[in-house]
Parts: sequence; structure tokens; C-alpha cells
Amino acid sequence: MPKAGPKKIQRYTAEFKLKAVRLSHLEGVKVQDVAEALEIHPFMLGRWRKEVREGKIRARVAIAPEARKVKKKADEMDAYAKLRRSLALLKEEHEILKKAIRFSSELRKTNSNS
Repeated sequence: MPKAGPKKIQRYTAEFKLKAVRLSHLEGVKVQDVAEALEIHPFMLGRWRKEVREGKIRARVAIAPEARKVKKKADEMDAYAKLRRSLALLKEEHEILKKAIRFSSELRKTNSNS
């Protein structure tokens, strides 16, 4: 059950929004991955993208040295997505192994009772 009281509303600067939108426009980078990396909802990032297209979000964003390495950012996002997929696969394999152990131990119990 949700806690009573006022909700905490996170405010983001126009610079943050523009940087997030620019990251989401990198080649080979998914909006979902950018949103997850920035810990924001993908719909929020989608809304920001729309607002940038419509010219509602404007700010001066200084070009940081790390922003110049666009390819590196895209590669990092790809690596992050790949690691997430690997983790999901490992978790699934772990669950299958737990079920197999449980199944084999139940078989042993029924066979030893006969």
C-alpha cells in the first residue's frame, strides 16, 4: 500500500533533458536502455524527445569532453544492454536448475519409500 503524504516530484533541468534526448538519438542505442541507465521512465524520455522536436525544450548545453566520444557512449550502452540480457539468461538458467534439483530430490524420496 502506498505511503500517505505528499509525493516527491523529481525536477530535471533542461540541460539534463537535452543530454538524455541526445543519448537516445545515438545510433544503435535504445530509448529503453537510456531511460533505465538514467533511472527515468521510458515514457518520460519519449515525452522529452517530443518536446525537443516541437522546440519546447531549449537550453545551452556545453560540449563536454565525454560528449565528443559519441561512439564510446554508444558502445557502452550496447555493452550494458548485452550484460542485462546475459544476466536475465543466467537468472533463467538458475531457476531451471533449482527446479531440476527439486524434481530429482522428489523422485529420490518417492523411490526410497517404495
